[in-house]
Amino acid sequence: MQQAGYGISRKLDIGFDDAEKRIREKLKEQGFGILTEINVQKTLKEKLNVDFKRYLILGACNPPFAHKALSLETEIGLMMPCNVIVYEAEGGKAVVSAIDPLSAMGVVGNDKLKEFAAQVREKLMAAVMAV
Repeated sequence: MQQAGYGISRKLDIGFDDAEKRIREKLKEQGFGILTEINVQKTLKEKLNVDFKRYLILGACNPPFAHKALSLETEIGLMMPCNVIVYEAEGGKAVVSAIDPLSAMGVVGNDKLKEFAAQVREKLMAAVMAV
């Protein structure tokens, strides 16, 4: 596992298709559904006529967590849903990463939200690590 200051990331020994399938399954096991999907490769080709590696952005949402977060801080919707990415790295292997809610929501300055974000982080980390 790697961790940037804002994400939880794991380089895998499997390809993109398997990684995408597995992260969807693992997110579901942790109570997350996928609200949005952005196929970056396709979008960049259509809009800019440029080639880009396989790259997918999944907007993941855990409804009970979303409700609690919004109850603690109405404006937190600006940082929702939790983005999870899958992309193809060198050699055809995949990388899966998730936003670190603790880092993202830490800028808000709401101590109750910070405690809650740690719970969301654990669920996202479990999904990424289980892929």
